[in-house]
Amino acid sequence: MVSEREKEISDNIGLVHSIANRFRGRGAEYDDLFQAGCLGLIKAVDNFDKSKGFAFSTYAVPVIMGEIKRIFRDGGAIKVSRSLKEKSIYIQQIRDSFEKKNMRQPTVSELSKETGLSVEELCEILNVINPVVSLSSMIEEDNSEFDIPFDESDTIFNRIALDELLARLSTKEQELIKLRYFDEKTQCETAKCLNISQVQVSRKEKLILMKLRDISEKGQA
Repeated sequence: MVSEREKEISDNIGLVHSIANRFRGRGAEYDDLFQAGCLGLIKAVDNFDKSKGFAFSTYAVPVIMGEIKRIFRDGGAIKVSRSLKEKSIYIQQIRDSFEKKNMRQPTVSELSKETGLSVEELCEILNVINPVVSLSSMIEEDNSEFDIPFDESDTIFNRIALDELLARLSTKEQELIKLRYFDEKTQCETAKCLNISQVQVSRKEKLILMKLRDISEKGQA
């Protein structure tokens, strides 16, 4: 007779495949990605607390991704083709030029137009070259790490994990994060959109990032 634990693992094996597939082409064998993901799934099943009141996937996705990302941390540099390297350098040059001219960073749509690359191709290159952006650098006076999969457009490569985290926020909290990190607005611009002060935006943003970090850390414990 199959135990409840074994059934839970079997029922969610598709989640491992889904996440592992998002890391294809980054220098690791798929079997290794899948194996690491399965280890994460087992950890998630063993440590999930139903009494917390949220879906299993909300807890499991960060744990699975944490185990898969460990492959890249432990395995050193990821092999990237010369073509991708050249394109990434070209993209960076265009981005720097745009920023100097417009005094702000370009959106993905603008970068796509300037480089002549499709949004999909642009996101693929950005994710292979630099798959993880640390939000910890955006939290003032906070030295703790908080790395979540994050891309520079709404079509982020590992959107599933980010969606699971953002789902834990209130509507107003999600709106602030969207304005700051998806629409790339300054705190002053965000304040105008939300009809609050820049100081309030700064305070709320830090609290939200701390909340997300706490959720992420509990998920990967």
